[in-house]
Amino acid sequence: MSGKEILDVTLILLEYLVPTLKLFFFTLLFSIPLGMVVALLKMCKFKPVSWLTNIYILIMRGTPLMLQIIAIYYAIPYLKISENLPVFLKNILDGIDIQGDAFMFRAVLTAFVLNYAAYFAEIFRGGIESIPKGQYEASEALGFTKIQTFFHIILPQVIKRIVPASSNEVVILVKDTSLANIVAYAEITLKAKQQMQIYSSLTPLFIAGAFYFVISMVMTVVFTFIEKKLNYYR
Repeated sequence: MSGKEILDVTLILLEYLVPTLKLFFFTLLFSIPLGMVVALLKMCKFKPVSWLTNIYILIMRGTPLMLQIIAIYYAIPYLKISENLPVFLKNILDGIDIQGDAFMFRAVLTAFVLNYAAYFAEIFRGGIESIPKGQYEASEALGFTKIQTFFHIILPQVIKRIVPASSNEVVILVKDTSLANIVAYAEITLKAKQQMQIYSSLTPLFIAGAFYFVISMVMTVVFTFIEKKLNYYR
């Protein structure tokens, strides 16, 4: 490829960086709080709740994300034409427009959020359970409620302890956004594959790889900065 062609491909991929970043940031926005909720449900003393939560985590972590994307993307249209669904579920599905890019984004985002919430849940659970039980007893002796104990004493320490593991998941998420191309979601990898066919060259894939590398590097720097700022919890 000539220099002009490489520049043209780079500008095209730069345009499709927005959908990639959109998927990345919305996944973090929803999966992190959902992961905390799932972690608390797994630690629930009411066994049926913890068992169901365990099953959810096992399914999400035990099956490929690509398979989950495909399943969710094609399940809703399939269920819409099914005649064996309860009426209330049928009414909900009838209100979903399965045409256009909006549905594609929501389906892909749902798969990513459900998948990453399971991973974040295990990270949060490990962080919470790493806190010595004596701190709970001390806060109770000082008159703190359970909610106050969790948000003012436990959670700040948990955040400090889970930053390294969370940064690893975030970097993996940057690269996993490329899996969205399996359902033709317009992101960098899909466009790079199209440009590769147009120019009969692997260069567009290398350019796409450079984009992912830069984003991953930026996220690594951000989390390194956060980790240093949280050192006062030592």
